[in-house]
Amino acid sequence: MPKIGIVGLPNVGKSTLFNALTRSHRAQAANFPFCTIEPNIGTVNVPDTRLDILSSLMRSQRVVPATIEFVDIAGLVKGASEGEGLGNQFLSHIRKVDAIVQVVRCFENTEIHHIAGTVDPIRDIATIGTELVLADLASLQKREDRLKVRTPAQEVELHLLEKLIQHLDKGYPASSLKPLKEERPLLDSLCLLTSKPTLFACNVCEEDLANQNNLAEASFVQNVKAYVTGGFCTETVAVSAQIESELSELPPTEAEEFLAGLGVADSGIKQLIRVAYSTLLGLRTYFTTGPKETHAWTIHSGDRAPTAAAAIHSDLKRGFIAAETISYEDFTQLGSWAKARATGRLRIEGKEYIVRDGDIIEFRFNV
Repeated sequence: MPKIGIVGLPNVGKSTLFNALTRSHRAQAANFPFCTIEPNIGTVNVPDTRLDILSSLMRSQRVVPATIEFVDIAGLVKGASEGEGLGNQFLSHIRKVDAIVQVVRCFENTEIHHIAGTVDPIRDIATIGTELVLADLASLQKREDRLKVRTPAQEVELHLLEKLIQHLDKGYPASSLKPLKEERPLLDSLCLLTSKPTLFACNVCEEDLANQNNLAEASFVQNVKAYVTGGFCTETVAVSAQIESELSELPPTEAEEFLAGLGVADSGIKQLIRVAYSTLLGLRTYFTTGPKETHAWTIHSGDRAPTAAAAIHSDLKRGFIAAETISYEDFTQLGSWAKARATGRLRIEGKEYIVRDGDIIEFRFNV
């Protein structure tokens, strides 16, 4: 299952956000640095209204959503790459995840201590970025020192290492380097911290969530958006970790009413999960549906039909014959498999078909 690490400075709301995401109190959230030591891990359902509509249409007995895993990692501090604040231990936890959600404090509150004494989101992002870059540089330089025999393959690796070191030395993340085609597999194998896809979660206060255009904290969010769009080419989601944590304890209807009272159309948590799933991890969803079960299956963007079949069971890929496919929009308009076949909207796709997000599929196979 794909893993997303929640990182940031101490006391920015990482554990509170984790608890809201997982609808639990698994992570200790306290007003002092390093209240989290060992990472907390939780499985999170991906919000998708299409599941509810399909299951209602087919009167399914069971609904299975797509899921991803979030990992709450202890706060990093300046000097983490040299072991400060148990930095080496925490950096090793980041290496094990597929992508990063960096939580950035975007609210003022004198009762909640900030490790730097003042609230400055851009400074905080730069602090985390610097530590990740320094950790990557140390890793690359050790690898470069080990390359003694100059085979053709090692020459390619050495050339890439030199480019990466120069790139990181300028303060740029590895994700912004454009490698040659033959270098891409090697770059992926290095598992660099700064090559991991990153999403920024701006942790705001309740007032800011309700009225992001008028209050001073809103400028924090806008500054972060401008900074990460230019320097990281990624997305930013505004979320109030404290409010979301409280909402997670309410029934869904009451939670929606509370948000509506704030003038907020959708939960920041739901937005964060969707963006992390589709944009950060590049994942897509297809469905199988019927009276027994409506199931959301996770694939990567660009996956072909046999690979999508393997998400259900490896035998389906091995014995793949064809995929009976219809789009979610067409299926919900027609209302049944019988009508889909009768109208000719159900297509028979072969091994080369690239599965699209929202496809509803029945696989033909023989093993």
